[in-house]
This record gives sequence, structure tokens and C-alpha cells, in this order.
Amino acid sequence: MKKITVLIVCLAMAFSASVFAQGKGKNGQALSVGATFGDIGNPFFFTMGKGVDFAAHQIDPNARVTVLSANYDLNTQVSQIENFIAAGVDIIVLNAVDTKGIAHAVQEAKKAGIVVVAEDVNADGGVDATITSNNFLAGTQAAQFLVDRLKGKGNVVIVNGPPVSAVIDRVAGAKAVFAKYPGIKVLSDSQNAGGSRDGGLRVMTDLLTAFPKLDAVFAINDPTGIGCELAIRQANRQKQMFVVGVDGSPDAVVALNDTSSVFLASASQDPYTMATRGVEIAYGVMQGNPPAKKLNLIPTTLITRENVASYKGWTKPEN
Repeated sequence: MKKITVLIVCLAMAFSASVFAQGKGKNGQALSVGATFGDIGNPFFFTMGKGVDFAAHQIDPNARVTVLSANYDLNTQVSQIENFIAAGVDIIVLNAVDTKGIAHAVQEAKKAGIVVVAEDVNADGGVDATITSNNFLAGTQAAQFLVDRLKGKGNVVIVNGPPVSAVIDRVAGAKAVFAKYPGIKVLSDSQNAGGSRDGGLRVMTDLLTAFPKLDAVFAINDPTGIGCELAIRQANRQKQMFVVGVDGSPDAVVALNDTSSVFLASASQDPYTMATRGVEIAYGVMQGNPPAKKLNLIPTTLITRENVASYKGWTKPEN
């Protein structure tokens, strides 16, 4: 009887030790995650931050998570990564504000033994994995809707954004579609609205002045598109054109449900899933289980006024 009791106790201790070892950071400390995003004032990145926090605490209830906004400033983001390195975090979740410019900071983090995963956009410097939407697909989806609505003929502007891979790929996808239709004239494609509503308002106001005849706007994300629509309304030109975007954001859902809105489509992403998957992959790398593929693409879906009622929106945290 004593032997059986001892065996049960030993098994219980082994099980407890195994559970205790799960989800811990280096040297038995609590898992530590540092995340830096382009602008957490953007609901997309705010939701990603929530996803990072949720996933880290699913792995380790005592996880320490820091989520920061770089405000699309490379120097700010480099400083944030340097602080993460100094703090000895286990994982850095990186939404690079400059795909190439962030390379040295990534290299320094890797030298320090930190797992680095890129989220939403690519990052040079040797990240362990990249988790992003299929942004080229998103660009083609939104652009094809635009072309179909114009029946293959019209004047179009592309309201561009920061020089990161997600934006570059979306614009490339849109241009690939436009190139198939000789009747589509792209009058402007180089104006950087900074990925924000205010930027969209500013850039679109200038474009409306420059081009008296416009039929449609391709915006690189929803905040930009909503800003563009505001400029169009202020100029009282909403009967002349419409706007498409990328994100499937809550603001886009509001606009699509508003029959007076000229914001008519958005290629939706899933920032929460993207963020949680990134943390899971990073933790796998910590455990010696790197992903089979370094690039993980998440498909997008076009949301329009016709199907928005069935759209579930961005996945929300459960707590």
C-alpha cells in the first residue's frame, strides 16, 4: 500500500512539475512578451494588441505583456525594441513601420536570444516567422469590386500609405487588376495618407481639387477610406464617386450599413486571429518547434453592402 501511495505522489509531483513548466519564459520566469505596432489608435492594431495579450495569458496566466504604439515612426520603434532587449523579453511581436529600416533592430534582438515574429507586414533582419493577411489578395478583391461597379471604365485614385509590405502588396494587387482594364485610368497612386482617417481626409481633399472628374477611390485601409469619404462629403461630391478599402473594421461595417455612405466595400482581415497565431508560433519556436513555413498567410474576404449583415466582424477577446 505504501509503494502505491508513493507512486501516486511521485506521479502527481511529476504532473505538477510538467504543468508548472508549461508556459514559462526563460529561466523559469513568467513569459514576457513585448509588442510594438504602427499605431494602436487604429482599431486594427488595438485589436491585435488585445490578441497578443490574450494568447500570452493562455500560455502563461502570469505572463507579462507590454503593447506599445510606434506612431509610424521608425526611430520610436527602434527604441522600443532596444528597451525590450534590455528588459530581457522572451518574445517580440513586431508590426514594422518600415520593413527594411527595422532590420538592424531585429538583428540585435535575435543576437539577444529573443524570438521575433512579424505581424501584418514583413520585417527584414531574420524574424522567426511572419504572420500576415494575404494582402495581395485583399488588393485584388477590393479593386475587382471597384472595376465591376464601374463596368471597366473610369478615373480612379489610389490613396497610398506607409512603405510597409502590407500596403505595398495591396497596391500591387489593385494595380494588377486595373492593368487588365484599359478603360480604368489611375490618376494618382503615390500620395501617402499615413494609414489614418486624418491622412485620408487631407490627401483626398487635395485630390478632389486636383481632379475634377473622379469615379472611384482605392484606399489602402479602412481608416484612410473613411477619411476619404469624409472629404468627398465635405466637397459635396458623393454622387460622383465611391470608396473601397481594406480591413473589415467596425467603422467600415457602420459605413456599409449606412445607405447614404459612399464607402461600399472592404477586404476584411482578422487581426485578432493574426495576433494570437503569432504568439502561439513564437512560443513554439521557444520550445524548439519552429513553424513548417516562415510565412503564414491568412486569406481575406470581401465585405460589401450586400453581405455585411452576415459578416461576424473581427473576433473579440473572450475576457
